[in-house]
Amino acid sequence: MKKIEMYDCLVVGCGMAGTVIARELAERAGKKVLILEKHDYIGGNACDFMDENGILVHRYGPHIFHTNCKRVFDYLSRFTQWRNYSHEVVGNIYGQLLPIPFNLNSLHLAFEPSKAGRIEQKLIDIYGFGSKVPILDLRRQPDAELAQIADFIYDNIFRYYTQKQWGLAPDEIDSLVTARVPVFISYDNRYFQDTYQGIPAQSYTSLFERMLNHPNIELRLNSDAHKLLRLESGKIFFDGCPFNGTVLYSGATDELFNCRYGRLPYRTLDFVFETLNTTWYQSKGTVNYPVDQEYTRITEFKHLTGQALDGRTTIVKEYPRAYMGTDSETPYYPIQTLENLTLYERYRKLTDEFPQLHLMGRLAEYKYYNMDAIVKKVLELVDVLLL
Repeated sequence: MKKIEMYDCLVVGCGMAGTVIARELAERAGKKVLILEKHDYIGGNACDFMDENGILVHRYGPHIFHTNCKRVFDYLSRFTQWRNYSHEVVGNIYGQLLPIPFNLNSLHLAFEPSKAGRIEQKLIDIYGFGSKVPILDLRRQPDAELAQIADFIYDNIFRYYTQKQWGLAPDEIDSLVTARVPVFISYDNRYFQDTYQGIPAQSYTSLFERMLNHPNIELRLNSDAHKLLRLESGKIFFDGCPFNGTVLYSGATDELFNCRYGRLPYRTLDFVFETLNTTWYQSKGTVNYPVDQEYTRITEFKHLTGQALDGRTTIVKEYPRAYMGTDSETPYYPIQTLENLTLYERYRKLTDEFPQLHLMGRLAEYKYYNMDAIVKKVLELVDVLLL
């Protein structure tokens, strides 16, 4: 095993943040980079694999790439071709399937024609065609019919789903989270309206493998950084030896400091995979269950990947619950209440003592990032580091 002095940079985590920054530092700056990944696979939450029935599945639920940032799209396109896929989601509302997020198509399915027409015109007059309106904003409208449609959406699509997903009522959650599922004043059924969207043509794992394929990058799987790193008196030690290079950390920040102030709250998910003896199970890649069932959604992967396979298909059901911090769990969604953000800031301030340490990604920054936002932030971080 090489000595730590052989490396210029230490990257913790081989998800999107860790992989992109490792490639950038190795390629653009000629740095020798060591990546520590505690799992036996790469890709973090975007990891996919071929299951025992020969179906390509996403280990942590559906991951659809989408972005309006050309730099991000062009960067990842160096390492993959894309399957042109636009994600559509429907909600099972007591047996009726409505497009999610709720849009004008949903409106006309849920209400009789004359009423739906009146409400549509009011929405267009107030917000403009093509706009996106947070449901909590719509609920503030004084018009009786708009109040009714707002209550319908809130009660049947938003409230219970949010409570299942987060374990909190919608008004207890940061507005940046609730704004992620607005009402669309349009007939566009796509879940995302970004300029660039799709799925890696081969797999996410192939995308990560290509990014990691550089002579300046060394990857160590099954390596828990928390057992190897020690932060003390402004210095970072690796396996007992001082490390003077740059450390890029994408793990949970509270765990970096042994949860000295208490554990940061997250939601985790239990994924229950099922392979069925049918070519297709459902009409869309993802069906949400916002009013019943203990799970929040079911995803059927062949819709996403385009895999042609008759007579069998794999689905996954997602069951949200509180993260308890056990080794078998993955902290998936940071719960951004004021109290939790204050706790996170206490941990973040501890990193100020270590100028060579940089936090990046959903866990390290305690923010709910999409993949493209992580790539953009990492590319910008490298721009700064190389000044």
